[in-house]
Amino acid sequence: MAEKVDGTSFQKRVLENGRLSLIDFYSDSCVPCKRMAPVLAELEEELTEEFGDQVFVGKVNVAWNSELAAKYHVLSAPTFLFLKDGKEVGRLGGVQPKLVLEMAVRENL
Repeated sequence: MAEKVDGTSFQKRVLENGRLSLIDFYSDSCVPCKRMAPVLAELEEELTEEFGDQVFVGKVNVAWNSELAAKYHVLSAPTFLFLKDGKEVGRLGGVQPKLVLEMAVRENL
């Protein structure tokens, strides 16, 4: 399951981890976010099998971390950010097929 990160842990767990990070900005009350949760969990398992620890998958609750959402200009949930070496390298919004998320990971590794 994707690790929940917040304003306190984001710097170390995401920006300074030395690997590609796929971060799901979500809300507990968001129906599309709930639809994406099992897709993200399945994708994380497959990425771990294939790439080991080269990819970090995390989740940020926008309701409890509005400063992070504002910093990354997240205006709707779900929003998927791809970060590498502390910089945003990709972004997808809304419900996405697992294949689209997987292709974005592969493009940014």
